[in-house]
Amino acid sequence: PLHPSNALKYSLTWSTDGLINEYGNPCQGIEQGQLTELQPLEGLETIELDGLLYEAFNTSGGLGTLAETYQGQVRSMNYKTMRYPGHCEKIRLLMQDLRLNEDRETLKKVLERAIPKTKQDVVLIYASVTGERNSEFYEQNYVKKVYPQWIAGQLWSAIQVTTASGICSVVDLTLKNPNQFRGFIGQEAYDLADILNNPFGACYADDPENPIEKISNSLENLDW
Repeated sequence: PLHPSNALKYSLTWSTDGLINEYGNPCQGIEQGQLTELQPLEGLETIELDGLLYEAFNTSGGLGTLAETYQGQVRSMNYKTMRYPGHCEKIRLLMQDLRLNEDRETLKKVLERAIPKTKQDVVLIYASVTGERNSEFYEQNYVKKVYPQWIAGQLWSAIQVTTASGICSVVDLTLKNPNQFRGFIGQEAYDLADILNNPFGACYADDPENPIEKISNSLENLDW
């Protein structure tokens, strides 16, 4: 949430079942070049963006097939969820100490009764890659904040905008390139530049020029 108002510093902005699954299910990752299973809510670290501190910890599902594709090619890879500091500790209390990960229906009822919903959210995206380039140790980051936006005359939350943008840009690219994309397609098959240049992926671009206008125009001129 943009304005956290509870001890979890969290508001419900999407599926509660999905939230519980990503907090409670095992996570895939790569360690020492090998595919491995990581525990959710572990690997806690602090990340600073624009002078604000956040925490990040293992959650399931986000890597898709990336870990399987890149095992043996990279030394380490993981996917983490970012929250305001203190969130992970309190979720551990609920899911591990109180063992509500074993009673997810009760956990769902507790969260939906106590945690408010909101459309005043923000999506933080932070991808960091380190390695060697031209025999030098090199780092490159992608950082993006997405806020609620008006599209086609309706207010959409940040999580709605980013979810729809990701899906629609991939569908658009797939349908426009039927000879390139066939059968099972992993997310790594799509080039980031193509996503950022796609009108539906405009919200992910760095300082995009009128991203909402691009999305609205695309909705009005569908040629699928």
